[in-house]
Amino acid sequence: MSYWFLCGKGKVFGFSCGLRRGFNYQQTFSLVNVKLKWVKDKALDAVIAGERDLRAACNLVSILSSAPDFCLPIYHLSRHRGQLGLPHDHKLSTFIRRYPTIFHESYVFDSAGTLVPCFELTLEALNLYHEELGVIRDNMIDLIDRLCKLLMLTKDRILPLQTIDQLKWDLGLPYFYIDNLIPNYADLFSLFRLPDDRIGLKLLSWDDTLAVSQLEKNVAQQTEEDLKNNCLAFPIGFTRGFGLKRKCMGWLEEWQKLPYTSPYADASHLDPRTDVSEKRIVGVFHELFHLTIQKKTERKNVSNLRKPLSLPQKFTKVFERHPGIFYISKMSDTQTVVLREAYDCQRIVQRHPLVDIRERFASMMRKGFRDRSRGLYKKTAYIGHKDPLKIVQGHKGGGNGLDSEVDSDDDLFSEYNSDESIHCPS
Repeated sequence: MSYWFLCGKGKVFGFSCGLRRGFNYQQTFSLVNVKLKWVKDKALDAVIAGERDLRAACNLVSILSSAPDFCLPIYHLSRHRGQLGLPHDHKLSTFIRRYPTIFHESYVFDSAGTLVPCFELTLEALNLYHEELGVIRDNMIDLIDRLCKLLMLTKDRILPLQTIDQLKWDLGLPYFYIDNLIPNYADLFSLFRLPDDRIGLKLLSWDDTLAVSQLEKNVAQQTEEDLKNNCLAFPIGFTRGFGLKRKCMGWLEEWQKLPYTSPYADASHLDPRTDVSEKRIVGVFHELFHLTIQKKTERKNVSNLRKPLSLPQKFTKVFERHPGIFYISKMSDTQTVVLREAYDCQRIVQRHPLVDIRERFASMMRKGFRDRSRGLYKKTAYIGHKDPLKIVQGHKGGGNGLDSEVDSDDDLFSEYNSDESIHCPS
């Protein structure tokens, strides 16, 4: 039996152990009684840093790009707040104003004569968004395969749209994938009403060519004996200085010897109380993370997958019990689970083209935030007098320009506790 470990700067080493005679594959080891400490990994934390704001900004870019003149008042943008992932105590308008290289602000009157902030995309942001659309078109087959494989992991090839929405950023799906993507593949996908009246997405046909996990593809890291016995071992890596105790290492050695159950295979025969079942759960998430373009997702995003993936209660405990496979980052007041093998320090090993686009958006955000804090950005308030209804639909009205200096702590609307409109004196 071979074991593969990631150490140092992503280098891999391995060793072999013979399969113990009389070994019972259904035996349960006492991992529950073994406490594994959490050790901070600064390199992987750096990968997560700023991810929440980047995701929210990119989603706002997608929303604004679909609007007339790429411009919308704040109360229209607030309708999407639930999918932005921002803290509830953060004003959306305050967040948007941090990044003037991406969002330009103006002010307009609505039909009630109320002054409201209105945001549009800068030319630089719009051009980068069009590049992103080109990358998505060029990688459409890969994107559709990822979505198919996600549905193939489930028992009935169905997932609620709510669950897919939680994963769409990680999968690389467009923000409006239901309207702009799914209708183009009516031979593959169908919207389906679930027993609880939610809408789900169903995969219409099974594809055997896709039902091969990433671990099975990585046969180069497995010995001939491993493949013959179907005892595939997961790549393992630990944070420098982790110090795995001997009894934990002993359990890990035995656990890696267990048969590997493909996440695409029927696992109803497995006893959920055994380590064989736990290895199957780890295999499911190992595959799921490989379906994401950056091999990570927030822990809460998989909380609704228990029934669709036929998982036992408290299934996410495998993330703590296998710190050599998964790392839990606690950056940004949330828990993000990262597949360790996918990173060499901060560098992702298999780089998806969308990652480059996102990094360029992140660079624009950092530049805008720095320049804004230095007072380099001014905003012009366009006060609309002509057709207020047209303004509400996202068009700026003409009028007198009012210049005001913008900085982080002295904002025109900072004294208001709502992203809604304010009434101006007549």
